[in-house]
Amino acid sequence: MNSNSIGRLYKPKLRISASLIAAPWLELNHTIKDLEYNGVEMLHFDIEDGHFTPYLSLGIKLISELRQFTDLVFDVHLMVDNPELFIGDLVKIGVDRIALHWEATQYPLRTLNMIKNYNIKAGLAFNPATQIPDLTYLFPYLDFVNLLSTEPLTNNNKFISSTINKLECGYKKYLKYDLEWVIDGGVTDENILSIMGCHTDIVVIGRYLFEGSPREKIDQLKKLIEEDHQ
Repeated sequence: MNSNSIGRLYKPKLRISASLIAAPWLELNHTIKDLEYNGVEMLHFDIEDGHFTPYLSLGIKLISELRQFTDLVFDVHLMVDNPELFIGDLVKIGVDRIALHWEATQYPLRTLNMIKNYNIKAGLAFNPATQIPDLTYLFPYLDFVNLLSTEPLTNNNKFISSTINKLECGYKKYLKYDLEWVIDGGVTDENILSIMGCHTDIVVIGRYLFEGSPREKIDQLKKLIEEDHQ
């Protein structure tokens, strides 16, 4: 048995949020159409400020330009200090989901409420070293939890397997709140069964998806999951 026993209680659907930070940037419009054709439901955007994370990557202007090419869900991950400063501009673009970092805000309820007031989904992201705290007081303002399963932009970006246990514990504790659980980073054909077996709702996939043909990678992941649940 490749998946854990909890995963056997249901048949998971592979929902992919494709991380465009790993995509070839010169033809992003064509890449997006290809992803859409092959069943990707969301496009994942990491916005960095060079402070909360020591890098700069996708910016709001680029996300705005890409919105015209697709109706796919825009899934934004704010890896920034002062995330509340970005929310209004992102909403104007037409994003559908925004996750801010637990480590980056002293008042998560206030910031989550700002997002919810725009009638889009609000999430909290957690770095690999951060354990999930008591989230009860954040409901009903919290729609999803994004667990980083790699250290951001390290050279090897290896999957941190303890993320699976972290998600499983969170799922059990907050089952009645109907949260979406997201694993973000290092997802490959080698770990997809373990990831999907812990009630993961969405996987953020970047590098693996674009090392070759996205269509072939998506088909491979789906086939593994289907065979495991036959």
